[in-house]
Amino acid sequence: MRIWEAARFPSPSLPGRWRRGEACPRGGPVGRGGLWERKMAAAGCFRAARSLLLLPRAGSGIPASVSPVLQHHRHVHYTVIPHGRSGRSSVSGIVATVFGATGFLGRYVVNRLGRIGSQIIIPHRCDQYDLMYLRPMGDLGQILFLEWDSRDKNSTRRAVEHSNVVINLVGQEWETKNFSFEDEFVNIPRDIAQVTREAGVEKLIHISHLNADMKSPSKYLRNKAVGERVVREEFPDAVIMKPAEIFGREDRFFNYYAKMRTFGGVPLIALGKKTEKQPVYVVDVAKAIISAIKDPDAKGKTYALTGPHRYLLYDLVDYLYATAHRYYLPYPLPRPLYHLFARFFEISPFEPWTTRDKVDRFHTTDVKFPDLPGLEDLGIQPTPVELKAIEVLRRHRKFRWLDTELDDTKPSKTIPI
Repeated sequence: MRIWEAARFPSPSLPGRWRRGEACPRGGPVGRGGLWERKMAAAGCFRAARSLLLLPRAGSGIPASVSPVLQHHRHVHYTVIPHGRSGRSSVSGIVATVFGATGFLGRYVVNRLGRIGSQIIIPHRCDQYDLMYLRPMGDLGQILFLEWDSRDKNSTRRAVEHSNVVINLVGQEWETKNFSFEDEFVNIPRDIAQVTREAGVEKLIHISHLNADMKSPSKYLRNKAVGERVVREEFPDAVIMKPAEIFGREDRFFNYYAKMRTFGGVPLIALGKKTEKQPVYVVDVAKAIISAIKDPDAKGKTYALTGPHRYLLYDLVDYLYATAHRYYLPYPLPRPLYHLFARFFEISPFEPWTTRDKVDRFHTTDVKFPDLPGLEDLGIQPTPVELKAIEVLRRHRKFRWLDTELDDTKPSKTIPI
């Protein structure tokens, strides 16, 4: 029976219905075409629509063959069954909660989820008007914003209770009086992993760092390593991504060194000739997350995400300024003096341009993990720096900044991987 038929021909099994001639709660029989009858018919239509469309029906579990992110023991509403020809107006079957969607990587992940027709829940700790740029990334009603208290497990539980995928991108470049690195990279991921497991969500994707190490001089990287361990303990099947330094239009890596020219030079520890970097393109990382969601064999794996080429930090910075058509003066600076220089920015009441921890992190050689799967195992071809660096550096150019084609800048020197 269709919804309009259920309202026109009420059934005794549906509550709140009275047949013609029966007594109604307000007294007197219900007459033909009476006001009370019309009101009850409208109310019955609403209840029928709610029961038929909005409420999940018992025993409506979706088989695993429909989508790898759906599971048998949870009742999944039929509106998440994949259908359509792909695109933002289709339904992918993915209902994803993306923590940290307001950051650099988050906008690319949300866009990739939205373009395949996913429903996206974005918990946020900021004003909702600060993230309105995310709303056009999905079809009408597909992106939902939810105020979130990261220290309240009930708030986290509300954010994940209707999802079949949870992605943790929470992070920050520096510590604040409200949130330390331990809060951002250990406590919050632990709570998310625990609540996600209790809610019965099948897939959790956690973003760490390629150089996460308990013995690292960087507090950022030490807490990243602890975060990996606690997430694995709380959610053994979690997918952990370990990207190298990520570059893109809004990054804090290429833009950081490109803006350093305003200080009259670019200080590098040991002139950057003892540090090796293998940066990865932000779109490749976003694609890797989507591929891991779709891949049922990704459960419990750890992926090392790196670019195709490896560079000395000195050669990489030299290429950045050559692409930007800017003169720069590199000079060696001892680590203690570099820390003293960064300390002045840390005590500033404004957003710090650099910190001592950032200095240590950027001068840490990228670790090689030959035994871990990478982008190729997810079906993604890594993008070289030379192909996409212009997207980041065009704004820093002194001239020819409107050129759409790659110029004749000599590619940076690479070292064997």
